[in-house]
Amino acid sequence: MSAPVLTTLLVANRGEIACRVMRTAKALGLTTVAVHSATDREARHSREADIRVDLGGSKAADSYLQIDKLIAAAKASGAQAIHPGYGFLSENAGFARAIEEAGLIFLGPPASAIDAMGSKSAAKALMETAGVPLVPGYHGEAQDLDTFRDACEHIGYPVLLKATAGGGGKGMKVVEDVSQLAEALASAQREAQSSFGDSRMLVEKYLLKPRHVEIQVFADQHGNCLYLNERDCSIQRRHQKVVEEAPAPGLSPELRRAMGEAAVRSAQAIGYVGAGTVEFLLDARGEFFFMEMNTRLQVEHPVTEAITGLDLVAWQIRVARGEALPMTQAEVPLIGHAIEVRLYAEDPGNDFLPATGRLELYRESAEGPGRRVDSGVEEGDEISPFYDPMLGKLIAWGEDREQARLRLLSMLDEFAIGGLKTNINFLRRIVGHPAFAAAELDTGFIPRYQEELLPAAADLSDEFWQAAAQAFAQSQPNATRADDLSSPWGISNGFRAGLPREITLHLSSEGQDRALTFGDTCLAHLKGEQLLTEHNGLRRQHRAIRRGDVLYLQWEGELRRIESYDPISAVEASHSHQGGLTAPMNGSIVRVLVEAGQTVEAGAQLVVLEAMKMEHSIRAPHAGVIKALYCQEGEMVSEGSALVELEEA
Repeated sequence: MSAPVLTTLLVANRGEIACRVMRTAKALGLTTVAVHSATDREARHSREADIRVDLGGSKAADSYLQIDKLIAAAKASGAQAIHPGYGFLSENAGFARAIEEAGLIFLGPPASAIDAMGSKSAAKALMETAGVPLVPGYHGEAQDLDTFRDACEHIGYPVLLKATAGGGGKGMKVVEDVSQLAEALASAQREAQSSFGDSRMLVEKYLLKPRHVEIQVFADQHGNCLYLNERDCSIQRRHQKVVEEAPAPGLSPELRRAMGEAAVRSAQAIGYVGAGTVEFLLDARGEFFFMEMNTRLQVEHPVTEAITGLDLVAWQIRVARGEALPMTQAEVPLIGHAIEVRLYAEDPGNDFLPATGRLELYRESAEGPGRRVDSGVEEGDEISPFYDPMLGKLIAWGEDREQARLRLLSMLDEFAIGGLKTNINFLRRIVGHPAFAAAELDTGFIPRYQEELLPAAADLSDEFWQAAAQAFAQSQPNATRADDLSSPWGISNGFRAGLPREITLHLSSEGQDRALTFGDTCLAHLKGEQLLTEHNGLRRQHRAIRRGDVLYLQWEGELRRIESYDPISAVEASHSHQGGLTAPMNGSIVRVLVEAGQTVEAGAQLVVLEAMKMEHSIRAPHAGVIKALYCQEGEMVSEGSALVELEEA
């Protein structure tokens, strides 16, 4: 049988994974095709493709989840194969079948394998038959509240609700007691339906202090299957991975082999082909429990590539062409250590709410040995509320874990992002934390060290404000008179006839503000984008980047946004505020649970907002009466928009 022709590849995804797949495809000589929504018309993945196809729409349901449009795009562009990336339709058996029925190649497993493992419930039932240890739970077909209530009582609280077709933390809720179950189940079902087109749920016991260890498997069409070592993905927030590393610290060769062989048996049992990941929960005693199988390439695959020297996307393409795996299990390398962090547009200080807006500033860390950045954005891009908030990933490799960790810290220090909230400072605190350095890893890491990882905002020092004022004054363009470029009256440098030069600036940063007046004495000197300060005999350099009316100043390891403000206008704006509850981000109103005149208790759910495929509840901060509603279901709202006016009882 001759190998299938594969010269043109369509990537049915967006963002950094689309850019990453196309990078390898181009290196192998393939023509690349991008699809995009109306929102993503000029997105980076679209710009980097050889051919682009407009799917229309903005929401995923109107664009990236439209199977007929994706197949039509492949045929129109001449693509013989489709790579699903991750998320969206990557684990949708119907998508895989539709591609095969259209005479195209799906760069993923057979639809039958997705059916067997793509559903968490079906996968757990299969593993139970195969004798693989399972976490106690309910994986049945009945989806009514009474069934889940009975199951939770049998399992014992706390429990974890999970979307059977899901991944990435979508449709996942921890329930501490029965009083939370109904609301959590309804919300998780809506999230699952929105993200995966499937609202079915399972529930399992929520284990305390487990490690999340997963095995990368790969299989070809000739019956060969092997495992490419393991990854530790225990550092998570909202059940989404934040930090991943390979190999898993502290895993013995015997345990690695036992987990790897169990993963391979699982894949072979369902006739698996291509890249996949079998995920386990590992307890402190070294016992592991099957959790799920992701029948696709994982977000964290670069750390496996770093310790093996392999290109997993190239392997996917070669397997799709009918080639055999290029090595045996005994030949799989394990070289050094790699750590990856996920860079998100979100606000860690506000319950990790997604952030939207324009990337006013975006500078990636320098390339070099053991350094890799996979991203899907560039400076000037708009981050919309319609898709996952991940901007990219930073991957560091070292000969040992500590070298990789220090290299990653250096990369994080070099990164510069402005215009919206991100988790970059949060990532720096995790990677720099003594417990992380000591590899004390489990899924409770972030809650356990929350006060250190998410510290309360401290007052900015006088030294900071003086440096900020000097940098702000020295970096702002001189405003000159058009009719006399040498006129002292048109230069904003503090010139005063017959008096010492003096400048007064009103600056704000991190929710704090300060009025500063200074004259000819300069305590800081700006040269290019480097600010040199001297304090107590110590001279330091700080990065200072100007973007229009905003200055970004790196201070004590964090890039701080500084802008001038008019104190009179600020007071007037605060007086004109009408009160009420506002939207914490751009998004879509999916439920309005109250009406004008209704009395509510403190903590009552008022409005449900969906942004970046996650639901966020707007709750009453105190008991009161709903005075007015300013939103309705299905409406798009902007960050800061008034939603509900609540009058205190």
